[in-house]
Amino acid sequence: MLTPLAPPPTPPGTWTPARKAARLLLRPLEAFLHVQAASGLLLLLAAVVALAWANSPWHTTYETFWHTPLTVGVGRFVTTKPLHFFINDGLMVIFFFVVGLEIRREMAHGELSEPRRAALPAAAALGGMLVPAGIYLLLNAGSPAKSGWGVPMATDIAFAVGVLSLLGKRVPAALRVLLLALAIIDDIGAIIVIALFYSSQFNVYGLGIVAVGTLFVLLFQALGVRRPFLYVLPGLVIWVGFLVTGIHPTIAGVMLGLLTPVRPWFGQEGFVAVTERALEKVRNQAAEGHDAHALLEPLAEIAEARREAVAPVVRIEAVLNPWVAYGIMPLFALANAGVHIGGTDLSDPTALRLGLGVSLGLVLGKPLGVLLASFLAVRVGIASLPRGISWKNLSLVGGVAGIGFTMAIFIAGLAFPDNGKLAVAKLAVLVGTTVAAVVSLALGRFLLPATSIPGTAETVDEAEQSTDS
Repeated sequence: MLTPLAPPPTPPGTWTPARKAARLLLRPLEAFLHVQAASGLLLLLAAVVALAWANSPWHTTYETFWHTPLTVGVGRFVTTKPLHFFINDGLMVIFFFVVGLEIRREMAHGELSEPRRAALPAAAALGGMLVPAGIYLLLNAGSPAKSGWGVPMATDIAFAVGVLSLLGKRVPAALRVLLLALAIIDDIGAIIVIALFYSSQFNVYGLGIVAVGTLFVLLFQALGVRRPFLYVLPGLVIWVGFLVTGIHPTIAGVMLGLLTPVRPWFGQEGFVAVTERALEKVRNQAAEGHDAHALLEPLAEIAEARREAVAPVVRIEAVLNPWVAYGIMPLFALANAGVHIGGTDLSDPTALRLGLGVSLGLVLGKPLGVLLASFLAVRVGIASLPRGISWKNLSLVGGVAGIGFTMAIFIAGLAFPDNGKLAVAKLAVLVGTTVAAVVSLALGRFLLPATSIPGTAETVDEAEQSTDS
C-alpha cells in the first residue's frame, strides 16, 4: 500500500510573497467577521452612512439613486422597477427565506420543538408585540398615522445579539438562547402581520400561481431533487404569485423556508460509510496506477456524502447566512435608513404622536410586554424560567428586544406610502433602537455580575453552534 504524502502548503504556481501579503491584508477582515457583533456593527455602519448621505449637501441624490429605474426580463416578459423595489421586494426575499429556515429548524429540533420549552419565549414574544402596538394605538387612535401600529412590534436579531455579545461573559448561555427563540417567534408574528395587514388589495388569481409554484416544489421533493438551485425557478413562480395577489412577495421566502426538508439523507453514519468506501477506491486506483480521471467518481461520491450529511435546512442556512448578514441587510439599511432630518416636521401633532408611538413602543412597550406576559405565563403554570435565569435577566431580554431596526423599518415602508410619515417613522425607529441598545448595555453592566459565570463561555459557544448550524 502506498504511503500518502502530505500536500504542499500552497497550490501549484502560487507566488509565496503575494499570498502572504494577501493573507496579511485579509486577516483583520476575517477576525472581524468572526466577532459575534460583526453583522450588527455593519448594519450600524450602513445606517450611519445612509443618514450622513441623506443629510449631506447631496441629500437629493439619495432618493434619486435608490429610485433609479431598472429594466429586467426576457422577450415580452419585461418589467421596469426602481432599484429600491429590487432591494426591498427582491433581495429581502432571501432574508425572509433565511428567517423561514430558522423557524423550520427550530420547530423541528430547537427551542420551538416542544410546547413546554417554547411556552416562555412564545409568551414573551406575544407580550412584546401586543404592548408596543397598544402604546402606539393609544397615542395614535383616530390619527391618519394609526396604520403604523405594526412598526414597534419587531425585534432585530442581529443588533440584539450584537448588544448581548458586547456584554461578554456576563451573559448566561440560557439568556442568549431565550432571546434567539423570542426573536424567531417575534419574526413569525411580524410575518403574519405583514401578510394580513400590510398587503395591498387581494387578487385571488395570484393564489393559483402560488399553488403552481408550490406544487412544483413538492413534486421536486417527491422526485428526490436535492440541488437547491433547481428550486429557484418554482420559487420565482411563488414570488410572482404573491406579487399578483397583493400579499407582500417577501412572504414567498418564508414559505420556501418552511417547505425545506429538515432530515438529512445520509446523516453522519452514512457520510462515514460512503467516504470510507470512496477512499478505499482511491487507494486501490493509486496502487494500480490509474490516471487522474479515475478520481472523479469517488470524489463525486465524497462530495455527495458531504452535502447530504446534514439536512438541507441546515446546509442552506449556513451558506446564505453570511450573504444575508454582511450583504443584504447592510444594503437594505443603506437604502432605507437615510432620513433627511431637516425635512421631517415634528411640530405637526400627527407626526409627533407617530414618532412617540414608535419610539416609546420600542423602548418601553417591548420590555413591559415581555416581562408582563412572561410573569403571567409562569404564574398560570404554562411556562417556567430556565435554570440560571432570573427576572432581572429577563428584564435585560425585554430591553434588548426593543432593538427593532431591520423589520421595523421594513414594516414602516409598508405602513406609510406617504414619504413624510415614513421619514418620521424611520427616524423614530432609529432613535428608539439607539435608546434601547444603550439602556440595555447599561442594564446589563448593572444587573449581570462582572465575573464570568462558570461554563458560560463554553455553553455560549455551543448555543451559537446550535443556532447557526
